[in-house]
Amino acid sequence: MNRNTKQYKSLPYNSNLKQKAKDLRKAGNLSEILLWIRLKNGQLDGLDFDRQKIIGDYIVDFFCPELNTVIEIDGYSHDLKVEYDEKREKFLTGLGLNVIHILDVDVKKNLQDVVKMLKDHPALKRTPPKRGITAL
Repeated sequence: MNRNTKQYKSLPYNSNLKQKAKDLRKAGNLSEILLWIRLKNGQLDGLDFDRQKIIGDYIVDFFCPELNTVIEIDGYSHDLKVEYDEKREKFLTGLGLNVIHILDVDVKKNLQDVVKMLKDHPALKRTPPKRGITAL
């Protein structure tokens, strides 16, 4: 999906979070950096991902605009934010986005398995075009 498409630009965007998203990209925790190394530049089945993407009043870890899928790495801090995380999940899925959660410890200890799981995940599979229809 091209980032200039109407669908991509129609996602709600809180411009007040722009600096925070930039700071998060710079700081990045270890598990986010490790996974980003495996996602960037189309390394996962040619899919394009954004890192620290602002969607509404939230900043998601990774976003694949082509397949409307968010990948979130959940660490111990999420244990303390159950209600916030539920509200956030409901908001994202309400926009028609798929949300994949990965445990921080799995990225750090089982990165190969995490990448394989993502390659096999239904939310990250492209649907082949129907006969007679040319893919753009």
